[in-house]
Amino acid sequence: MSIAFTFPGQGSQAVGMGKDLAEAFPEARAVFQEVDDALGEKLSQIMWEGPEDQLTLTANAQPALMAVSLAAIRAMEAQGFDLASKVSYVAGHSLGEYSALAAAGTFSVADTARLLRIRGNAMQAAVPVGEGAMAAIIGLEQDVVEAACAEAGQGSACQIANDNGGGQLVISGAKPAVEQAARICTEKGAKRALMLQVSAPFHSSLMGPAADAMREALAKVQKNAPKVPVVANVVVSPLSDPEEIAARLVEQVTGRVRWRETIEWFAANGVTTLYEIGSGKVLSGLARRIDKSLATNNVGTSAEVEAALAALK
Repeated sequence: MSIAFTFPGQGSQAVGMGKDLAEAFPEARAVFQEVDDALGEKLSQIMWEGPEDQLTLTANAQPALMAVSLAAIRAMEAQGFDLASKVSYVAGHSLGEYSALAAAGTFSVADTARLLRIRGNAMQAAVPVGEGAMAAIIGLEQDVVEAACAEAGQGSACQIANDNGGGQLVISGAKPAVEQAARICTEKGAKRALMLQVSAPFHSSLMGPAADAMREALAKVQKNAPKVPVVANVVVSPLSDPEEIAARLVEQVTGRVRWRETIEWFAANGVTTLYEIGSGKVLSGLARRIDKSLATNNVGTSAEVEAALAALK
C-alpha cells in the first residue's frame, strides 16, 4: 500500500476551520500562532470567527488554508507520525502545493504564510477587478474546450486553468473572451458552463505580474529538499530539487493545475490511498470521480487526526 497526502486549494475555506484542531492539540495551536506572527495580524481570529467575506479574500484564504493543513500535520507528528516513512508523495491543488511543500519541510510555516500572502495580493493586483473571469465547463472533452478558448480568445487571454477531472474544466482569462468561450462550449454540448464568483482570472497568462512577484519572493526564502517528493501541478512529476520546485511554483501562477493527471499519475505509480489534509473534502470528491480504485480519507478535525493515526500505524 502506497500513500499520498493531498492539500486543498482556494474554495475549501470555511469560517471555523481549524478551531477544533487548535483546541485539541497544542502543536496545532502553535501553527496558528506562528502564522499570525509571520503575518503580523490575527488571521486565526478571522478563520474562527469570520466574517466570511474577509476569510474569502484571496490574500487571507491562501495562508489560512495552509495553516489548517499544517496544524493537522503537526498534530499527527506530535503523536509520532513520520511523513517520510509513511507517505510516498505529496501534492496540492494550486495554493495547496505550498502547503504540501511546508509539510515536506521545503519551506518553514512562517515563510509559507508570507509567500502565500504575497501570492494572494499579487494575484489580486495583477488584473483590475471586473476585467478577468473564470468559468467551469462541465461535460466536454479537453480538446473541444481548448478549441473554444482559442476561438473566443482571438488575441486576448483565454485558457484552461484547472483540469479537475470528472469532466470538469475551468477556463480563465479576459472576461469577454471567457464569456464567449462559455457560450461556445454550451453550443458544443457542455452540460453546464457556469461563470464563477472569483476575484481574478487565476492560472491564466494575465497573472504574469503575479508570477514575477513570486519569482522574486521565492528567490529570497530558505528552500530545503522535501522529505518526500512533491508532484508538481504544472508538470505532473515528482520533484525533489528545491530550485526546480521554485521554478515550477512560478510557472504555476500562469499555468494549468493538472489535477486529473496528478490523481491518474498517483494511481499509475502504485498509490492506493489518498489522505486530504486540511479543510473540506473537495479533493476527495474529485479523486473519487477520477479513479474509484483509490481509497480517500480526510484529516481536518481532531477526530480525523486520531483516525488517521490509528490507520497509519
